[in-house]
Amino acid sequence: MQCTRKEIPIPHEWYQLGDILIGGIVSQFSYHLTYGSFSPVDRDNTKSPSFYRMVPNEAHQYKGIVQLLQHFGWTWVGLFAITDDSGEHFIQEMESLLFQCGICVAFTEMIAQQGRWDTFDNVIDLFVGVQRALIDSKANTVILYGEHMTIISLTTFLYLGYHELLENTSFRRVWIMTAQVDFLLTGLQRAWGLEFFQGTIFFSIHSRELPRFQNFLQNRNPYWIQGDGFLKDFWEQAFDCPLPSSQESSQIDETCTGEEKLESLPGPLFEMQMTGHSYSIYNAVYSIAHALHDMRLSCSNHRSVVGGGKRDGLRDPQHWQVVPISLCNDHCHPGYQKKRRDKEQFCCYDCVPCPEGKISNQKDMEDCINCPEDQYPSKDKDQCILKTTSFLSSDEPLGICLASVALSFSLITVWVLALFIKHRNTPMVKANNRDITYALLVSLFLCFISSLLFLGQPTKVTCFIRQSAFGIIFSVAVSCILAKTITVVVAFMATKPGSRMRKWVGKRTSNSIVLLCSIIQAGVCVLWLGTSPPYPDLDMKSLNTQMVAQCNEGSAIFFYSVLGYLGLLSLVSLTMAFLARKLPDSFNEAKFITFSMLTFCSVWLCFVPTYLSTKGKYMVAVEVFSILASSAGLLGCIFSPKCYIILLRPEMNQRGQLLRRVN
Repeated sequence: MQCTRKEIPIPHEWYQLGDILIGGIVSQFSYHLTYGSFSPVDRDNTKSPSFYRMVPNEAHQYKGIVQLLQHFGWTWVGLFAITDDSGEHFIQEMESLLFQCGICVAFTEMIAQQGRWDTFDNVIDLFVGVQRALIDSKANTVILYGEHMTIISLTTFLYLGYHELLENTSFRRVWIMTAQVDFLLTGLQRAWGLEFFQGTIFFSIHSRELPRFQNFLQNRNPYWIQGDGFLKDFWEQAFDCPLPSSQESSQIDETCTGEEKLESLPGPLFEMQMTGHSYSIYNAVYSIAHALHDMRLSCSNHRSVVGGGKRDGLRDPQHWQVVPISLCNDHCHPGYQKKRRDKEQFCCYDCVPCPEGKISNQKDMEDCINCPEDQYPSKDKDQCILKTTSFLSSDEPLGICLASVALSFSLITVWVLALFIKHRNTPMVKANNRDITYALLVSLFLCFISSLLFLGQPTKVTCFIRQSAFGIIFSVAVSCILAKTITVVVAFMATKPGSRMRKWVGKRTSNSIVLLCSIIQAGVCVLWLGTSPPYPDLDMKSLNTQMVAQCNEGSAIFFYSVLGYLGLLSLVSLTMAFLARKLPDSFNEAKFITFSMLTFCSVWLCFVPTYLSTKGKYMVAVEVFSILASSAGLLGCIFSPKCYIILLRPEMNQRGQLLRRVN
């Protein structure tokens, strides 16, 4: 600012109504102080290079509104704005910001000022637009952008068109208003009230109380300044009575005395507090005063003091008993996910249950999520529950039953072995290689005992030895049966004159068969344990609500190789026994071996599909049952007839009786 140009700033306000400039003709001056909103067409600093604002930038309000909506979770809102350039600018800015923040606009309506209701069509259009916005829309939150006349226009419409709604508390909306809006009513509207806007959240410009400002207002009267027609007109409208100075007032009983107090007026008619707008005007005037004072003091060293209200933070909103909801539809509760509706805004969606195996633990989740492997979805699919660990325990009924059966058969096997040792010199025991018989009984005893390794929670030790022990022990048992069958066949073939099979008769052949067949299985198991040994593992996927503690076999190839080799030995033994079934009964065990091997093969043929179709601890139960059933079949079919003769028919357990049968 140069002294020679005599340019001084002057305060003014760009009103939204017709962009009328009041406060002076500023085209003469180069520096402008604005204490109100101004038209967006004049926001370009190239046209007005010296604007000094006494109010915050409106962009701060836009961001504050969005933060407020996000805080309360209001995603379905309506927009009201005055019909002018600033209103259109507000709509454009807000729609962009709301979209970026995931908030949808339910409706957008422009409100013409009361002074622009030129034709009946304009009024009808306003009625239809506001009806569609406030009555037909589900948006419970409405953002209003305007100026001090906007509330007058909107209240007039609601009172004339929908008076009953003003008293209907269930219809009321949450209004969010910008700092430019003022709760103002004219004298004619004093009886209407502003209950419909109860609970409004509005942004205000910073202000503070000035010294003696209240006393100044309390001492005003219509005769304060002679010739001030504005104050007299205001007095008559505000207090709804004429002053006694006019001839018309002499004919009216109730006239204004001039002693009325401004503080008795309701707030919408006259505000006694220092408002943000008034405080901005106050700062603007004092800025000019300081500027003029500095100009007079010095034309060389000038300075311009510009006072402005600082941006006030959001005041705490009124506390509601229940926070209002403004959504296109209800929230998707936990257990549900969003499903976009076709041809509607992204804020409008349906809620569908989470698919199987997934949950949503928050409201309005876009997609349901999978639970961790060690957890499973709850019934309502709103949380993940830790899976329990499952294994075949010896404490549960099934485990107790299997353990009891295993121990019982183990004791029976020991008793049979003791019986055979006691009668070891009888012909029945000595027939078909007594040593192989002992080896078979010991291996059957170990088969029953090995089944106990499958009960209880798997450990490194049990996982390491149980499958290998099962495979080797069963190989020894089946090898003994094969050796006994071959012994019977060779013995009868050697009885023929000139037979060369006599050299194969004896214990050496039987022992060699048992040793060779067992070593092959032992070699497979050693290779298995050396390369891919079994180890404890948790199966998370087989069961939905449980983690199965199991032994991972390490290598499925070795596991099924062990079973396959057992199956091969069993088929060979069954074939040999079947061919020898018609040999003389006195020395022939082939018939009983045939029945035992049929039982053995039947059990393990049923085992494979059953094992593969079972899950969890019942897989272990199937394997234990197969071990017990096949071992019991061998024990019962081979040794029960011999025990019967030894105990109940001792006369048949004599050499002479056996020779008579042969003859």
